[in-house]
Amino acid sequence: MDPTLPNGRGPQVVLAARAAHRRRGWIGCQTMSTSSLPLSTVDGVELRAGMESPPPPLMLIMDVDSTLIDQEVIDLLAVHAGREAEVAEVTERAMRGELDFSASLHARLQALAGLPEGALAEVLDQVTPTRGAEQLISAFRCRGWPVYAVSGGFTQILSPLAQQMGLTDFRANELEIADGVLTGRVNGPVVDRAAKARHLQRWAAEQDIPLASVVAVGDGANDLEMVQAAGVGVAFCAKPALAQAADLVVTRRDLSLLADALGLTVADS
Repeated sequence: MDPTLPNGRGPQVVLAARAAHRRRGWIGCQTMSTSSLPLSTVDGVELRAGMESPPPPLMLIMDVDSTLIDQEVIDLLAVHAGREAEVAEVTERAMRGELDFSASLHARLQALAGLPEGALAEVLDQVTPTRGAEQLISAFRCRGWPVYAVSGGFTQILSPLAQQMGLTDFRANELEIADGVLTGRVNGPVVDRAAKARHLQRWAAEQDIPLASVVAVGDGANDLEMVQAAGVGVAFCAKPALAQAADLVVTRRDLSLLADALGLTVADS
């Protein structure tokens, strides 16, 4: 869903304007065999002992907030609502696994009830892809491999980002909007940790890619089941509970390190 926002700027228009200044374009694959993908030792990446290289073709699935992008969108919305401290505290507790994600999301959304819909365009302006995100995505897409995003965040923000970044598909929560304001609710079931794992399994089946060849990247407790379901579970600058469960831990905020660790060399095109 790509709604046009009240100020007349749809998300795609906002991103197109930003892209003219920021995007470098696709990253090209260096010539290499895809018959094997030797894992590489990379500064800022820790590999689980005995971890084996995933057999290609691979599938990538990523969390969004604080993973694919630098921000937590719900915290940005909370700033516009003047409820940032309250919402940020609940977000942090949910990320650590101290609160059930669905319950915490509903509580935070209630704090946003009445926020004008136009705040979504302003928040979209503030969102920035994590360093190395385009390189990582390009390393998969130039080989014809699928890339997905699944988020406990919001479709109204992720949809234009997915189009800009060339994702195969995505899933997120859809904010309910009535009379030009957020109601403090979402339409349909919440995308929680179990839903993320289900989407991973469904997309892998649709692509006929075994779970052993799925790379799942997240940073918080809501990503735990997804990371555990994947053949390569990646904790990206993550909370301790997720890092302990992951096969590969990235400790620096640069997603291109993951491409390097997987042996997916890329070069500027």
